[in-house]
Amino acid sequence: MNYPIELGPIRPVDEADSLLIRTTRNCPWNRCEFCVNYQGERFSVRSVQEIKNDIDTAAHYFNGHPFTSCFLQDGDSLIMKTGDLLEILDYLKKRFPTLITISSYGRAWSISRKSLEELQEICSAGLNMLYCGMESGSAAVLETMKKGVTPREIISAGIQAKQAGIFLSEFVISGLGGTRHWQEHASSTALALNEINPDKIRVLTIGVKNGSGLEKKLLAGEYCLQTEENIIEEQKLMLKNLNGVTSHYAHHHGIDLLIEVRGKLPEEKDRLLSILDRFLNLPENEKLNFILGRRLGLYNCLNDLRDTGRYDAVEEQFRKLKLTRRDELETLFHSLRAKVV
Repeated sequence: MNYPIELGPIRPVDEADSLLIRTTRNCPWNRCEFCVNYQGERFSVRSVQEIKNDIDTAAHYFNGHPFTSCFLQDGDSLIMKTGDLLEILDYLKKRFPTLITISSYGRAWSISRKSLEELQEICSAGLNMLYCGMESGSAAVLETMKKGVTPREIISAGIQAKQAGIFLSEFVISGLGGTRHWQEHASSTALALNEINPDKIRVLTIGVKNGSGLEKKLLAGEYCLQTEENIIEEQKLMLKNLNGVTSHYAHHHGIDLLIEVRGKLPEEKDRLLSILDRFLNLPENEKLNFILGRRLGLYNCLNDLRDTGRYDAVEEQFRKLKLTRRDELETLFHSLRAKVV
């Protein structure tokens, strides 16, 4: 199906069924070492009239489809002038009156440059959910990854968004600290999340993309990838240190090894930790079998290990690969992980 309006390249996993309206093009920062989504592209804000035209076209195209959610692309709609954004939100709700949630990515810097009153007005006008890529609560990791923001700025922006009544989803990237900073990355990120208490915590796993700044660091020996097992140990450390939060916590992307780790905190914390422990306590042969099976798309969850047909299919892949050293296997696991979009 050809979508007859201008669209950006990405959206959050949670917005799979949402109406997509592009308000800005690309990312206003576009310097993060791990990201290639907007590489070589210039950022621009679309005009109010352009956006309204797309809203009109979408309304005609979908012909009364009762969308309940809309995601505003691309990397940061909050950078728009408040008056322009309010005008767009008002028009969007008139053309799609069934909308309940309107969401956008929002960098901590963009959140902070709006006053609390502006954010409250934006929320009341309909933009009531923000996805914020905190990635890490570690100052060292944020600096190394060129996020352009400090832990304190991330925390302050998150708190302000929640004070404005905005539903907040914070993204964390497991493995971003590499072997050098993994413990600090886990512990400091947990501390930051404890202060913010976002509505959602979404945990992704690092996959070093071709052409990224992080790939250059990796090849130069300035960054070392953790093993799949160590990344799960990192996730366990972070989860154990989450205290006082009432967030919904989830591994929810195809790049995540244990996609079943999802639930409400604090009541389901022990259950989530038990899933991580179950993986960590697997016999070595089953652990490797699960990792490869998951990375090849043959497994969805740990219980799939009980499927002898799938288990044997993964073992056959091991025989074909003829890889015996653990470092060779970890390189393979990462290469498969890095291909996940």
